[in-house]
Amino acid sequence: MPQATVHLLRHGEVHNPDGVLYGRLPEFHLSELGQEMARTLAGHFTERAAAGARITHLVASPLVRAQETAAPTAEALGLDITTDSRIIEAENYFEGMKVNRAELRRPKHWAKFVNPLRPSWGEPYKAQVARMMAAAQDARLKAIEAANGDFGGSGPEAIMVSHQLPIWSTRLSAEGRKLWHDPRKRECTLTSVTSLVFDGEGSLIRVSYSEPAAALLPGAASTPGA
Repeated sequence: MPQATVHLLRHGEVHNPDGVLYGRLPEFHLSELGQEMARTLAGHFTERAAAGARITHLVASPLVRAQETAAPTAEALGLDITTDSRIIEAENYFEGMKVNRAELRRPKHWAKFVNPLRPSWGEPYKAQVARMMAAAQDARLKAIEAANGDFGGSGPEAIMVSHQLPIWSTRLSAEGRKLWHDPRKRECTLTSVTSLVFDGEGSLIRVSYSEPAAALLPGAASTPGA
């Protein structure tokens, strides 16, 4: 099989006037800026395709913000959106709350901080990596299948529209780093692209990171996912 690339695309800015940790809650749509970010990423991938990239498969988390981020790219490249629940946001005890220092100091939450290495307030980092990598391997195979033998350049490519923490945990694992971390130091901005390059046997050989919508980031709201 040929080399293939799976791009992990984080969704765009979300309309979240109350500033809650929205997690897996439904109906958190993209803001106007988030929609512009999604269109910018569609342009980015369209330019890649025009330059010879074989982008043949598009996957998105079932959450509406991921679906809305994927939509312009689907239209631009003529791809269907495949929904995969394995790339959904991480589970989080604090979902729906305004996560600030005052809230975190409340005694009723203290039991959730027993083990920050797991972490004890949400889905284990290792579980996130396992589901994301399984989905990435499936996306890799689907991209190769959809390429119909056209393996020009660096091979077929797939896009998976997901969420900050699952993407960041996957990158940390891929780079051999510890999974526990300070959420404020994640390198995974809105509509950033973390690219996983696999060899013909499905082994990961390279990870890269880019921010095609960097010009839209100043002033954008970005609530950590978990």
